Amino acid sequence: MNASDAKATPSRMSVRGAAVWAMAGQYIGFAIQFASSVIISRLFLAPGEVGLFSIALAAALLVAILQDFGLSRYISGLREIDQGEVRRCSSVALLFSLLVVGVIWALAWPLAHLYHLPELAPLLVIIGSSYLFLPLAVVPMALLAREMRFDRHFGINVGGAAAQAGVAIGLGALGYSSFALAWATVAAGLARGLIAQVMHPALPWPPRLDGLRKVIGFGTRSSVLYLTGALGTRTPDLILGKLVTLTSVGLYSRAASLSDQFRTLISGAIGSVFFPAFARMRDRGEDLGPPYLRVCAGYSAVVWPGMAGLALAAEPIVRLLYGENWMGVAPLLTMISLAEILLVSLPLVSDMPILLGRMNRLLAYNVADTLLSLALLGLGAWWGGVEGAAASRLIYAAGWLAIYAGFMHHLVKFDIRGLFAIYARSTVATLAAIAPLALVYACWAGPAIIGFAPLLLAVALGALCWFAALAVLRHPALAEILGMASALPPLRPLAARLRAMTS
Repeated sequence: MNASDAKATPSRMSVRGAAVWAMAGQYIGFAIQFASSVIISRLFLAPGEVGLFSIALAAALLVAILQDFGLSRYISGLREIDQGEVRRCSSVALLFSLLVVGVIWALAWPLAHLYHLPELAPLLVIIGSSYLFLPLAVVPMALLAREMRFDRHFGINVGGAAAQAGVAIGLGALGYSSFALAWATVAAGLARGLIAQVMHPALPWPPRLDGLRKVIGFGTRSSVLYLTGALGTRTPDLILGKLVTLTSVGLYSRAASLSDQFRTLISGAIGSVFFPAFARMRDRGEDLGPPYLRVCAGYSAVVWPGMAGLALAAEPIVRLLYGENWMGVAPLLTMISLAEILLVSLPLVSDMPILLGRMNRLLAYNVADTLLSLALLGLGAWWGGVEGAAASRLIYAAGWLAIYAGFMHHLVKFDIRGLFAIYARSTVATLAAIAPLALVYACWAGPAIIGFAPLLLAVALGALCWFAALAVLRHPALAEILGMASALPPLRPLAARLRAMTS
């Protein structure tokens, strides 16, 4: 790949088309993972077994924050890239994957002793082994993102999810307990690496170690940034593992996972599209304020109603999906889902500062954010157990918004009045979306007794009310939603009719 190729490839797919492919991969991957988690929870694993795996995975992920070493953003943000730079990045990916594996293996037995859980050690060894395959996927996926080839990301992500689900269910049925989930992470890593190499070959061998200063410099700062963020987002299970029971850890982990999966289902994949898209705008010297407001409009218009609906429907959803043994998840899920509404109000808080060369400032804000998260989580768990830990996420989300609001405004220079106008419209659309379910609770069947059919009817009516509210309010996200729908041939006629009706 030469410099001219690097300049030409982003035009292969529009931002809207890339977002459609990214969302399609996210939806299918979510469906696979969600179905497997339901099957495993209902048939094979108890909350305590999930809690044990969650502690092991949290410890591994805390170390594995070094896995990418900032390579995805480094490659996507380069103005030009050649084959030599690709080989250097692949070599760095190999070196740091070996470092990650070594650290996880070294920590396995000390952590097992610290938690008085002998099973933690072999679980961590197995989970750590999955990162041996990471170098096969990191650089190919970064190059595909740079080229906006998210159709190929689709194949990688869906293939990895299918491998993980198949191994988890198969080994769970054979009685492997928590180890079924651990071996599933290995299967996912291997599948993603092999598929990525087929999609865009970039083998990390033979290594090229000359001229690594720029890559390692960027990666070091990125890793420090991601490490501080990981302390806030990936340590709850570790902290709770020392303060509450394994069953409580399993309940909290399931609630946090369900909320995170649902948020990712709605919007998570789009973020991977925005980074290279904003990089191109930066290179052209364009004003980033108006497009950033459109991103805020899209997130708030779609994620807010989804998370509010999940919070309101937490009890019947948990009962229908996981059964009575998991009902302790419901109140935790409600609080964590409501916190997510605030946490998506300012999207791209890491991406934009990195693109605009403000990584040091971002690191300072990230440290404050992490300290707030850990302090509130520890106090919440000490004061109120697992329920207090979940409640602390609401207070943390409000603090997070206060920390980053001024920084992002100074950086992107978006119109504050425009942002609040978007928030107001999104709030009305959110209330419209959850109104049918609230009325069903009040007039027909409460959350403790509602069945699947009335719940599904309320959700469908809520979707209609939400879309009507977007149209009546002339929400700026509506055009983007219809535009993305029109990128899918089966939905193109419907999108055209809806656009005509709402214009």
